[in-house]
Amino acid sequence: MIYLESIHHNQLSPNFVFYNPLLATTPNAETTSMVLAGVLLSLVFIYLASKLGGELSKLVDLPPVLGELVAGVVVGVSALHLLIFPETGAVASDSIVIIILQQIAGLNPESAEKVFALSSKVISILAELGVIILLFEIGLESDLRELQKVGSQAAVVAVVGVIVPFVAATAGLMLIFGLPTIPAVFVGAALTATCIGITSRLLLQLGQLKSIEGQIIVGATVIDDVIGIVILAVVASLAKTGDVDLLNLVYLIISATAFLLGSVFLGKFFNNSFMAIADKLQTRGKLVIPALTFAFLMAFLANTVGLEAILGAFAAGLVLDETDKRKELDQQVIPIADILVPIFFVSIGAKVNLSVLNPTSSGNFQGLAIAAFLILVAIIGKTIAGFAVFGQEKINRLAIGIGMIPRGAVALAFVSVGEINGVLDKPLQAAIIIMVILSTFVAPPLLRFAFQQGEQLTEKPDLALEK
Repeated sequence: MIYLESIHHNQLSPNFVFYNPLLATTPNAETTSMVLAGVLLSLVFIYLASKLGGELSKLVDLPPVLGELVAGVVVGVSALHLLIFPETGAVASDSIVIIILQQIAGLNPESAEKVFALSSKVISILAELGVIILLFEIGLESDLRELQKVGSQAAVVAVVGVIVPFVAATAGLMLIFGLPTIPAVFVGAALTATCIGITSRLLLQLGQLKSIEGQIIVGATVIDDVIGIVILAVVASLAKTGDVDLLNLVYLIISATAFLLGSVFLGKFFNNSFMAIADKLQTRGKLVIPALTFAFLMAFLANTVGLEAILGAFAAGLVLDETDKRKELDQQVIPIADILVPIFFVSIGAKVNLSVLNPTSSGNFQGLAIAAFLILVAIIGKTIAGFAVFGQEKINRLAIGIGMIPRGAVALAFVSVGEINGVLDKPLQAAIIIMVILSTFVAPPLLRFAFQQGEQLTEKPDLALEK
């Protein structure tokens, strides 16, 4: 009887057609059910792609995050169309997910477009939550006490490693390619931050993590990650205002820095209260739930004062890094990051339309040239930073510079924020993604070569003395 009423209802409502008796009997219920189905199927493709990409990447001794990013490109608008978004110019008929739903539930074209838009929005929101959790996790891993031990050497390398690629990329994009100021600044800023996770893993594999060079690299990557997050908050706010006002720029830099430093300072008083609350709670999640509540609150406050939400999440991580249960909290956040962060990486890759960089099309020449230019600046800009080390005679400056080359999460956060604010067009987004991928690909062999060359140089004087 319910099935007959459902069929009858659909005859009266031309916008929605039901063929499955398990579906609800109202248009809104059908839309909700189909959106949920679209989200679930999209998540299936996302997690399959992320694990397959990550495992294949690990097999060839590359960071799993790189595999997730490349897998996103494969399942996205550039190839399989398993995960596509309306903002890439795609429509419902382009989506394999929607085609499958049409075959199962008989959605008509109008309702299919609605389901496509809503399910894509849900995935985008989950991806945004993923990047918030990612920056919270990075904040937890950025040990302020270790930063204090590294000293001025790492700070100099970090600052030079931020300024050189930022200035070179911004000036080059404006003077050579004629880009407007805001997009040029945004792309230049995306080149500033080194990926601490990738760099630390490379150093560990080479047995150089505890070396002087390794300590300077790790310290510098932490510092330039912090600088990169501040820059992201500043340029994102500039993107919202649409112009470069010197007074506004100074205000944004001061407000972002003050928010970060103020959060860390006040966090010293907050930590005791946080631990007292966590100790009194008796149910599951007594540590991680208050921590995530604090992270989301900080993200909300940052967003409220005109900064990026991820700055607040990063600040929350820095604050909670000072608690006595930091290691325990780290372990509890990892499973949450494992669930949400892959959605962010795969979604970023899926939105990259490599056709805008197709070398066979003459109209794509500028996009290809920009991508090549960014890769060059990304490699040279960070390598130069290694030679800024002072007061050290027997130190491998080339290895320090090359160790700063890999880009990662923060650069991808720039792509996400730039897309949301309408600052970065498709060729610029693709160029940044390619820069992230290739900088990560070239770093392992170059770093291995740099350390080998350094060992040979230190051995040669000894050999000469023996003779």
